[in-house]
Amino acid sequence: MTETRQDQDRMSTLDSAAHIELTERYAAHNYHPLPVVLSHGEGAWVTDVEGRRYLDCLAGYSALNFGHGHPRLLARAHAQLDRLTLTSRAFFNDTLGPFAESLAQLTGKEVILPMNTGAEAVETALKVARKWGYRVKGVPEGEADIIVMEGNFHGRTTTIVSFSDDKVARDEYGPYTPGFGAVTYGDAESVRAAITDTTVAVLLEPIQGEGGVVIPPEGFLREVRAICDEAGILMIADEIQSGLARTGRTFACDHEDVVPDIYVMGKALGGGLYPVSAIAADHAVLDVVTPGSHGSTFGGNPLAAAIGHEVVTMLAEGEFQRRAADAGALLEAGLRPLVGNGLAAIRVRGLWAGLDIEPGGPSGRTMSERLMERGVLAKDTHGSTIRLAPPLVITEDEIRLLVDAVADSLH
Repeated sequence: MTETRQDQDRMSTLDSAAHIELTERYAAHNYHPLPVVLSHGEGAWVTDVEGRRYLDCLAGYSALNFGHGHPRLLARAHAQLDRLTLTSRAFFNDTLGPFAESLAQLTGKEVILPMNTGAEAVETALKVARKWGYRVKGVPEGEADIIVMEGNFHGRTTTIVSFSDDKVARDEYGPYTPGFGAVTYGDAESVRAAITDTTVAVLLEPIQGEGGVVIPPEGFLREVRAICDEAGILMIADEIQSGLARTGRTFACDHEDVVPDIYVMGKALGGGLYPVSAIAADHAVLDVVTPGSHGSTFGGNPLAAAIGHEVVTMLAEGEFQRRAADAGALLEAGLRPLVGNGLAAIRVRGLWAGLDIEPGGPSGRTMSERLMERGVLAKDTHGSTIRLAPPLVITEDEIRLLVDAVADSLH
């Protein structure tokens, strides 16, 4: 028996405590996970190494919109694994073109630029906006500025944390990248007031996910769209968490019938199987990118494109958007009576909810641990807020189970 096989056999016998100890010893401590060790997933459920089942109500921060191991996605991935996985963009491959066409059609844009992670897609959008500002708008090179929102979360690269107000993500990573100015989320007039002659874009999340599923006032997105049009600048919508059916529409911007100049996508675009991200825009914007000026070894690789194409095909059928809308209405109806009875407030858009715990109640971490004890996995943010984002394949009975678990965990 080879050493590798022996290692695999040894790992299969470890219990949760041993796996946690091994991870804590050899993996950097850049996360503080709940003490559960998962080994299997199917649909909306995951199973730990001891065989205990949990309802997954985080869904990989919306990366698993279609659930764990969706048969269509697995079949497409398996078929592609047997054929071709990577070429680099030095050559064409036979899956990127069909994927690009389908995603362009889904977004209503003319062209896409594929990458891997959400943060890479955001970085791509920022680079494109700056270059567009210099080449098209005529801003002097090196002076472009981009308006962002307070409370934003777009990733953790050096540039992105430069315009974050999350101290944990930002502190001690300077010097910081200039060229960004933050305004109050949901306040269109603060956006208008921040625009200067060198402004090239406004970057926002239609709903702030990491902030606790913060939904802006009705009309905010429409006002920002109008402001960008008036100023001749780009509107960039980060739909990495909010997009691809999570909110009951294909994109969260659809709730206000707003079309940004650049869509930023990730997470669910890879179906929970593989990191796939992209931006979508029209030629007038994306044609500023020329050969060699931006790229990625894995961006648009055959495996990613095959999986992404299947994701887009599934979204084009509309079933998951309907599921999110219907299940979200049921979830909101179940949670609403808990406001004033353990919850200070709830915010629900589609199958995505932020729950603010009343002062004096359990902390968000404690609440997450209590939910875990009741067979539900969720995650806290900002101390006293719980985010719920179960896979869109969740059933009505499972939503009732979730609501009951939340109610039981508050006291």
